[in-house]
Formats: sequence, C-alpha cells, structure tokens
Amino acid sequence: MKAHIKKYESQKPYKLLIFLLLILVVTGCDRQDKPSGTQSQPVQPAQVYEGTIIAVGDSLTAGLGVAEEEAYPAVLEEKLQQSGNNWQVINAGISGETSSGALTRIAWIIAQEPDIVILETGANDGMRGIPIRVIKENINQAIQRLKEADIGVVLAGMQMLQNFGPDYTKQFAAVYPTVAEAQQVILIPFFLEQVAGTPSLNLPDFIHPTPEGHRIVAQTVYPFVLQAIQQNSR
Repeated sequence: MKAHIKKYESQKPYKLLIFLLLILVVTGCDRQDKPSGTQSQPVQPAQVYEGTIIAVGDSLTAGLGVAEEEAYPAVLEEKLQQSGNNWQVINAGISGETSSGALTRIAWIIAQEPDIVILETGANDGMRGIPIRVIKENINQAIQRLKEADIGVVLAGMQMLQNFGPDYTKQFAAVYPTVAEAQQVILIPFFLEQVAGTPSLNLPDFIHPTPEGHRIVAQTVYPFVLQAIQQNSR
C-alpha cells in the first residue's frame, strides 16, 4: 500500500506540469486571436450627400498650379456645406481639354449619375483658333446629352483674348449665351469675372488663377449653382 502511495505521489509533479502546459497553450492561442493592445475600430459610415455636382472643364477647373483643395470645385463644396447645402462637388477638370474632348467624356460623366454638371469648356479652343461653329456645336451637343439624361446644367461663359481679332472674340463670347438660351440652361455670364486680367489673382502665366483667384471663381459660380440646386429639388 505504501509502495502504491509513493508511486502515485511520484507522478504528481508530472501531472501538474502537463496541466500547466495545457493552460499556457490555451492562453497563448487566446492571445493570438486577440492581440494585446489592439481594439476593433468602429466602421465609419460613408458620407451621405443630398446631391452630387460634377465640375467638367479644362485646367481652369482642374486647378493647374494650385493644390486640389484650393481649386474652385473644392472651395465651392465648402461654401455649399457652410450654407447648409450638403452637396458634394467632384472635380472632373482635365488640363488642355478642348470642347471636343469634353464632348467625348459626356457619356462617362452621365454614367456617374450626377444631379448637376457645371460645364466649363472652350477656352483652349479659342486659343487654338478653332472655328466658332465647331465650339458651338460641341457645347450644344454636350448639353443636349446631359439634359436627355435628366442632369441639370450650369454653363460657364468664357471670353477670349484679342489675339484673333475683334470679330472672332465677339463671336466666341456670343457662343455661351446663345447656346444657354437655346437649351434653356443656367448661364454664368463670365466664369473668370473679377479674376481675368488681374495679375495678383493669376499665376505667372497670367491665365490660371491663384488660390485667391479660385476663391473668387467659386464665389462667382456659387449663386448659379444654388439656382440649379433649387431647380433640382422641385
């Protein structure tokens, strides 16, 4: 009997060791499943907007020479948010684009399903001396396709330098009010109002606005976009 007790007692340390090892294994697995010092982060809900505006245009919209958040579309979105209009403004400007290029992108723009499009195009056409009838037809077709997709349009009026003579300059400026009236869309009389020709509001090329110039552009565009938003809500 005593021999049996001694044999049992001699096995106690081994059984205790195995028990402790099992505890360590289980605890270790648990620690791997739940790393120390880390906590699950709550998933932030996506921003929900009342509507979407896409700013289509060339380098004047893209914000050539300034940071993305300084270009007029970003400034416009900020102004809308501050005034209680929870709308997003997407910058779809491409530097160097002509009205022909803008027209080829319209199908892609429509596919994004915006509520409103701000169409700023034609300046590069004018600087290249592209015939007025081509510019007018491109803008006209772009607006027509947007309207057929039930997308509101704000057309940005442009003016041209005197390089090609007074006749071309006059005919170029007349394209925008003529198309806007024919298509019954909102017209910004001159996109670069108070900015064009002011050295302090333009980069050294005297063509592209500085950050302050973009803020003025956003201020110019703002009331016309509000008008479009009001029409959209009807």
